[in-house]
Amino acid sequence: MGEYAFDEDSRVEPGADGAYAASLTSRWNGTSGAVNGGYLLATCTRALAVTMPFPDPIVISGFFLRPGAAGPATVRTSLVRSGRTTAFGAAVLTQDGKEVIRATAAFARLGQDGPVFLGGVPPDLPPPEDCARLPTSGPGLPRIAERIEFRRVELPGWFRGEPTGEPSSEFWLRFADGRDADLLALPLLVDSAAPPVLELGAGSATIELTVHLRARPSPGWLACRATTRFVSGGYHEEDFEIWDTTGALVAQSRQLALLLPR
Repeated sequence: MGEYAFDEDSRVEPGADGAYAASLTSRWNGTSGAVNGGYLLATCTRALAVTMPFPDPIVISGFFLRPGAAGPATVRTSLVRSGRTTAFGAAVLTQDGKEVIRATAAFARLGQDGPVFLGGVPPDLPPPEDCARLPTSGPGLPRIAERIEFRRVELPGWFRGEPTGEPSSEFWLRFADGRDADLLALPLLVDSAAPPVLELGAGSATIELTVHLRARPSPGWLACRATTRFVSGGYHEEDFEIWDTTGALVAQSRQLALLLPR
């Protein structure tokens, strides 16, 4: 079998002056036709992973300065500081000489022993085979829906043309080509689903996205929860959780986004 789509499309190659060359594709476009923000952040994470002295990203945060587009890109990384247990780095992705995203990250070693407390539980979902699959194409569906498979108890209200007014959702997801998720893919996956504010009849454009990587995901489907609690002043937040098949929380994210008319 050939290389999976995500690995091919987020690949970075060493270039001159410590920069990395990337080739962004339209296969991960969002509803606006721009490259998905999580895909941009994942590409930055992959470039940082090459140079950081610790193996595992534990948090990465990106500010989206302008929309990304399919085509060549350059990622410049820097090591800000490295301590005994944690290293901090920064990455800037540019296209045509213009900055698209600025990211900062911390890398460490996951799996350290310590106390465990869980103030939440995974979504209570039927098995994926008993859930409705969100179509890969149709009104309002971006190209990224062809690459990531979503399954829900029932098709969302916004898809049926009947927004529910409740900006939250729970669902399964996985890569459509069978690739299992890993730490480098999670920054993409937390930003891959339809934003909950679609149930309010609104669209969304990410301004800032922070992802906490909590554990390496086990193979298989991922159970997800996406929620917006506050919409005001033309902005909204989105909280996202990803749980693996063992019931482990593997990623959390929060983003601030601009509310768009639909």
